[in-house]
Amino acid sequence: MIAKKWSAMTVEIISVGTEILLGNIVNTNAAYLSEKCAGLGLSCYYQDVVGDNEERLFETIKLALSRADILLLSGGLGPTQDDLTKEVAAKAFGKELYLHEETKEAIRKFFEERGLEITDNNWKQAMVPEGCIVMENPNGTAPGIIMAQDNKHVVLMPGPPNEMVPMFETSVMPYLSRLQSCVIYSQTVKICGVGESKAESMVSDLIAAQTNPTIATYAKTGEVHLRVTARAEDEKEARKLVKPMIKDLKGRFGNHVYTTDDEVTLEKAVVDLLAANKLTACTVESCTGGMLSARLINVPGVSEVFKTGYVTYSNKSKRRLLGIKKNILLKHGAVSEQIAREMAKTAAMLAKTDVCVSTTGIAGPDGGTPEKPVGLVYIGCNVRGKITVKECHFSGSRSKIRESTVSAALSLMRQCILEYYSEVTFGGKEK
Repeated sequence: MIAKKWSAMTVEIISVGTEILLGNIVNTNAAYLSEKCAGLGLSCYYQDVVGDNEERLFETIKLALSRADILLLSGGLGPTQDDLTKEVAAKAFGKELYLHEETKEAIRKFFEERGLEITDNNWKQAMVPEGCIVMENPNGTAPGIIMAQDNKHVVLMPGPPNEMVPMFETSVMPYLSRLQSCVIYSQTVKICGVGESKAESMVSDLIAAQTNPTIATYAKTGEVHLRVTARAEDEKEARKLVKPMIKDLKGRFGNHVYTTDDEVTLEKAVVDLLAANKLTACTVESCTGGMLSARLINVPGVSEVFKTGYVTYSNKSKRRLLGIKKNILLKHGAVSEQIAREMAKTAAMLAKTDVCVSTTGIAGPDGGTPEKPVGLVYIGCNVRGKITVKECHFSGSRSKIRESTVSAALSLMRQCILEYYSEVTFGGKEK
């Protein structure tokens, strides 16, 4: 059987707004749209950010139309004079605007339900290009717009993420899916405890030889995600193409694979593992200041396994709340393997839990020394008396170091539970 060659449509993402260029807001829309397009099998070669300037926006749209099949624009659909996206995009397509009565009524209802006064400039949002598809926006007053002409598709969406994301998932994604001549199916292998460089080297042969399916690597904080995507005539065939690749990746990464479900986060995988083994857990944090327990508490149903979290930031709190001896703190310092071990040991006894994870480190930007630099972190994990301590060296800002610590702590927690039960099983003991 000769494998079919599928040619992916190309997409270009254009983010509109001077506030993005000035750094007043972070462009999360582009990141979101890029990921979604990859999942749809659309090839994105360019991303643009352009301010609220008619001439530059027009030039950006015309250039994008010359090299992409689909343009995804977000921002610039508001009621003010500097909101120009719709007008400029219509001009680029040679389209006139007209008053869309359904949108006008939706805007009127939006303001009346909130007891707000409608000003004349709000009706600007009810003007749409002739021949376009109008997408409803229940979360705001700016409708989305789709224009298609000569095999080119331009999609206009509002800038606020709480409006753009629901519109994309409800209206834009189904539209883009229909444009494809094939079915795209993706599955993600999520890995923890393996760095990005090592993970990529472990699949370099697969990437070099890839055709259909393909593999894309995504580095997350403390994780690596491998997305396997296949194109086929139907979803059943696409799934069949993906299955052996997923099996291969599981074989290569072993227990470092914590899920192949897009909806499962690392913290959920840890909570599920605790629940499956009927384990209770607690946390004791210094440098992360409660971030670890917050990640765990994000998971619905965590109350079945998580009992309490201690934040012992100062040496005094470590002595008072945990009973750690003053001479141990003076001898080894708060940021040390010994203190991480003591924290995990004493907190588990106090909370009467099966598992306890501790964090202590120097998040910076001050406080580091040549012997103990900023980014040095010790993470302890106690599983029914078996304590493991991991020394980590993170870089970046204070918040980045703390986030990296939390991800590493969740990964270590999962690893230690798996190792504990592996030893119990092979040792012939009962759980």
